[in-house]
Amino acid sequence: MASATSFYEFEPVDKKGEAFPLTSLKGKVVLVVNTASKCGFTPQFEGLEKLYQTMKTRYPDQFTIIGFPCNQFGGQDPASNDEIQSFCQLNYGVTFPVLGKLDVNGSDAAPIFTWLKEQMPGVMGYKPIKWNFEKFLVSADGKVVQRWSSLTKPASLEEPIQKEIEKAKAAGTLTSGEEAKLS
Repeated sequence: MASATSFYEFEPVDKKGEAFPLTSLKGKVVLVVNTASKCGFTPQFEGLEKLYQTMKTRYPDQFTIIGFPCNQFGGQDPASNDEIQSFCQLNYGVTFPVLGKLDVNGSDAAPIFTWLKEQMPGVMGYKPIKWNFEKFLVSADGKVVQRWSSLTKPASLEEPIQKEIEKAKAAGTLTSGEEAKLS
């Protein structure tokens, strides 16, 4: 999908291996995170969930987080998709979508991650994901607007996310939930 022009053109798989059409998120600001359950950064799940709940309360139907488990970095997410889901929910109370495990780098990288890296290379143009818990911010119109390293704590993302949501509101890029409230 090198010809893709929007985040919403992709259909990664969910924990059951079924297509999860990102068109269902059209009009929302989305934080994409490659995750792992046995990593030094795994406690970021707690911060991500807190960020998700805060933004969901402030901006209903206008923001979400999607976790993409990955086992490419030190084999730190070896479990099955079901075990990963249970781990996230039981240990960190995660309620945002955590999809099926995938590769983020290399020849088997999921198309969504190949596209994300092309749209927003890292420091000095470095495209590959360096480690678990890198984050991409996608605008309500499906463009990648920011990328952060694993070291970036979820709490520090509240302001850039809020700015992106406000920008979308000003541009009239509302979610279907918001449009329904207005009609």
